[in-house]
Amino acid sequence: MTFITKPRLHHPTLHTNKVGYTRRDYEGRISTLCAGCGHDSISAAIIQACWELDIEPHRVAKLSGIGCSSKTPDYFLGASHGFNTVHGRMPSVLTGANLANRSLLYLGVSGDGDSASIGLGQFANAMRRGVRMAYIVENNGVYGLTKGQFSATADLGSKSKKGVVNSDSPVDLVGLALQLGATFVARSFSGDKEQLVPLIKGAMAHGGAAFIDVISPCVTFNNHSGSTKSYDYVRHHNEAVSRIDFMTPGSEVTATYAPGEVVEVPQHDGTMLRLRKLHADYDPTDRYAAMNYMQKHGERGEVVTGLLYLDSLATDLHTSLNTCAAPLNSLGLAQLCPGSSVLDKVNAALR
Repeated sequence: MTFITKPRLHHPTLHTNKVGYTRRDYEGRISTLCAGCGHDSISAAIIQACWELDIEPHRVAKLSGIGCSSKTPDYFLGASHGFNTVHGRMPSVLTGANLANRSLLYLGVSGDGDSASIGLGQFANAMRRGVRMAYIVENNGVYGLTKGQFSATADLGSKSKKGVVNSDSPVDLVGLALQLGATFVARSFSGDKEQLVPLIKGAMAHGGAAFIDVISPCVTFNNHSGSTKSYDYVRHHNEAVSRIDFMTPGSEVTATYAPGEVVEVPQHDGTMLRLRKLHADYDPTDRYAAMNYMQKHGERGEVVTGLLYLDSLATDLHTSLNTCAAPLNSLGLAQLCPGSSVLDKVNAALR
């Protein structure tokens, strides 16, 4: 079924963005996921974010691993570069692609099993190395492709569809991302497009490792009473610390909020995140305060969402390695093999 494509006909009145594309140009094939799956809502948010950012589809490289979540890149950005890796290995393949061609925008899509279980070490190293990417985890707390077993992110005490209670402590990917040095960390809900779209836009434009954990209920195996990853549970326990608007350079900034409710956070490339603070005591620029805030509210059973941490002066792996400004895949033989005299100097510096 995944080979079925959408009709190529476009209505002549469809709006185009600044680079001449309609929203339909950012779509992919017809989804084969279960009707009502939160993953499809995330795909729609990615499509909307890229269209609003005026990104040319061929400038995006989307990579994924294995699982229901890792099928979704086939359903958006059909004209972009794409690579479906093996289970849990998306971060390392993306790192290699990023080092070879830094001119592309990298979008990594993964799941709670793909990133929190077999790919946990891959996730950790991508975060600590500062690989420039938007890393989105579609988190439903179950292994959907293998019929509903608990995943590593399932909360302690959460019940399965068959009534089994999870006795294992969960892996908190947001907490790990904060500890490991990610410079843009957020959590959202697939059912909250108003919050999710600007978060994705901010992550795509960020200059370092950007991570978004999106609670995405599995309507088939994990959307029942007793599940902490269901639509009803997240809606009733959502503790939003912020709402953000993303603005491109030169756009007019307007706000109708009372003084003190809007915080503007400039990005490395001149873009701006406008943070609407819902809690006066929350500081998104304090990494350790974000950890404490999440733990405190997590103990109450609350799902903290919004932009949790942002370092506007973030750097990436290319800065750490001091690579050249030109993409490595564009270098010619003379630059890659400059001769024995240059190699002698390099070897002498290592002695």
